[in-house]
Amino acid sequence: MTLGPVMVDLEGTQLQPAEREMLAHPLVGSVILFSRNYESPEQLTRLVADIHAIRSPALIVGVDHEGGRVQRFREGFSRLPAARRIGLEYDADPRAGLALARELGWLMAAELRACGVDLSFAPCVDLDYGVSEVIGERAFHAKASVVGELAVAYMHGMRNAGMVATAKHFPGHGAVVADSHHALPIDRRELVDLDEDIAPYRVLIANGLAGVMVAHVLYPQVDDVPASASARWIRGVLRGDLDFGGVVFADDLSMAGAAAVGGIVERAEKALAAGCDVLPVCNHRPSAEAVLDGLKVPLDAAAALRRVRLHGKGALTYASLRTTPEWHAAQRTLERCLQPPELKLG
Repeated sequence: MTLGPVMVDLEGTQLQPAEREMLAHPLVGSVILFSRNYESPEQLTRLVADIHAIRSPALIVGVDHEGGRVQRFREGFSRLPAARRIGLEYDADPRAGLALARELGWLMAAELRACGVDLSFAPCVDLDYGVSEVIGERAFHAKASVVGELAVAYMHGMRNAGMVATAKHFPGHGAVVADSHHALPIDRRELVDLDEDIAPYRVLIANGLAGVMVAHVLYPQVDDVPASASARWIRGVLRGDLDFGGVVFADDLSMAGAAAVGGIVERAEKALAAGCDVLPVCNHRPSAEAVLDGLKVPLDAAAALRRVRLHGKGALTYASLRTTPEWHAAQRTLERCLQPPELKLG
């Protein structure tokens, strides 16, 4: 059985019989976990193993685990700083900033892989324009060139831990005030004016980026539907102009920003037709069930192969990871990150 395009969520800390049946559905290919699914590293390891055992090839298990306010698993995991802290380090010392990005990317991925999690939706490469509260300190920096450098270093750290990177939110969420969880943000800039927002994706793709998450943001000067449902953005700009060959994720189709496209099944249909490979439907089980019942998916062997490549690679156990010099060095780095970086003057 191939991995389908639909990504679903779970209610609690262990699989329920109805969820096992849902995960066996041929349209399901991946699972996203939230804080409600976590009690401890040991419990998480068991849950992920149960999910992986349902299908062959195993379902992909992902999570939003950037650091700062977007970190689903906390007790038993390292408390990661927000991306902005890495940008501040870069401003003080670019070499140190790049080293910090690489180390924190490794630490984040290594701890998740130690519990079996395949994927974290990171890094966030939106630019810090100072207007988007939902992005805010999740952005590395305001300068596209710095974001690109730091994101590549972070991606390389993740790769060293056995996890691919998923950059978000394409083509850019940093210049809009509205939060796409609650409304449809509208960015009225022309395509040419979005060059800086797109620039980090260019350098990441050149370095082997595996995944991109597309935003529920409307750019009316480019297309009349949100980017997540736009063939102009996905097949035209991302696949065509940027030559991206990895997995394209829609942002969560249950979010209010996607509602402009239509009902939940219509959202899934249009995102799939626009070029998305993975369709997350989260935090509303009736919507997930409606998509699984109503979505008709044409055979796409290339998309199925792209999804399989998201599986995490070899990892240490939770206990053995914490005996390594690399993990202990990362803990010392985290202690230092609690202090503001020293700015060099002159």
